[in-house]
Amino acid sequence: MKHFSTILNIVLLIAVAFLYYHAFGGNKTTNAKTAKTTVSTMDAKSSAVAPIAYVELDSLNEKITFIREKRKELESEQKAIENEWENGYRNLENQKNNFLKKGDAITQQMAEEFQGQLMQQQQKVDGKKQNLTQKLSEKSYKFMDDIQKKLKVFLVDYNKEKNYLYIFTTGTGLDYMVYKDSSLNITDDVVNGMNQKLKASK
Repeated sequence: MKHFSTILNIVLLIAVAFLYYHAFGGNKTTNAKTAKTTVSTMDAKSSAVAPIAYVELDSLNEKITFIREKRKELESEQKAIENEWENGYRNLENQKNNFLKKGDAITQQMAEEFQGQLMQQQQKVDGKKQNLTQKLSEKSYKFMDDIQKKLKVFLVDYNKEKNYLYIFTTGTGLDYMVYKDSSLNITDDVVNGMNQKLKASK
């Protein structure tokens, strides 16, 4: 009887161990699979709900050939306007110095007439600079507006396959995002695409 009780205890111990293994040990794999599936599903859902990307404007300005060349052209025109304005003032200064060389021969009437002529010429020099600068500003605005339209058209076409819900722009003075995941950066795609598009339009 005593021997039978010992055997029964061993059998019960084995049965408990077997049940424990299936109840807890076997579930570890199942739980891990379930957790992995849940995380994958959550990742898929989260990326499906709000896929986003961003473009660096500074890089677009530096790497898109058409923009870079146009910016140099506008800067060159601005420099030419400044040079013409400075030359105009140098000319006025030379006229004044030459007039003053007459010394005592200058009468009050001559001085007043010369001063009036000099002021008229100065107004013409300043007026021309202002007019040319305004035209250049209009030209620059038109160029930037045209580039923005082309960029939007490109991104609409580009996004047909990517299916982003939002595409942000970042750059100097425009960067309001405190954190950016570099994997969301599509700048290189945009640079390459815009270079091809603008080259073809030329």
